[in-house]
Amino acid sequence: MQTNVPEAASDDAAETWLAPGHFVDSDSQAVQDFAARVTAGAATPREKAVRIYYTVRDGLRYDPYACVFDPGAFLASTIASMSAAFCVQKAILMTAACRAQGIPCRLGFADVRNHLASPKLLEQMGTDLFVFHGYCQLSLDGRWVKATPTFNRELCERFGVKPLEFDGTADALFHEFDQRGRRHMEYVRYHGVFADLPFERMVAAMHEAYAGFGREGALGNPKDDKAFAAQE
Repeated sequence: MQTNVPEAASDDAAETWLAPGHFVDSDSQAVQDFAARVTAGAATPREKAVRIYYTVRDGLRYDPYACVFDPGAFLASTIASMSAAFCVQKAILMTAACRAQGIPCRLGFADVRNHLASPKLLEQMGTDLFVFHGYCQLSLDGRWVKATPTFNRELCERFGVKPLEFDGTADALFHEFDQRGRRHMEYVRYHGVFADLPFERMVAAMHEAYAGFGREGALGNPKDDKAFAAQE
């Protein structure tokens, strides 16, 4: 597993990574309620972070077709009530929930090559390069750790990929290989870390990379790709 995500940021003051943002609206009632419910009974920041991770990972089904260029769809307060989301949305919600619980957290972005994407998704995208993949970096016990709450357990089982676990002490980044030894995820380029979503930069990168994206960003009808449909 790759762990060479850049650690440095222009301002590492805890206040920067605890403050609410426009998209990471950790001060909203929806996020405050979500975070409080998820972490009820947890005694330490690490325990809270782990609970938030698994709730976001498995509570929101991963759906790449949820990627639309509507700014409102990227508000953590909106995502908190969704049943399915894609990586950037899930990272935003986890970041906001952590901040709501006093855990410094920031957004990280990278371009990754997915060697096991569904044929339908590859057809729609025109590439196996996923630009601006979103993940989180949390400050726990005096150090930054990375967390990727992207693929829910059910989806991993469908694709034969081991679910990505997180205990708050070690980085949780995409597996390089699946359980049969096939190439899975390859980190190609890192974009750094951000206090809030750089929406315009993300949209520009996706328009440049994905031939199948329309003006609104939709890849197509998710019902046409059974690989990402909810289990009955």
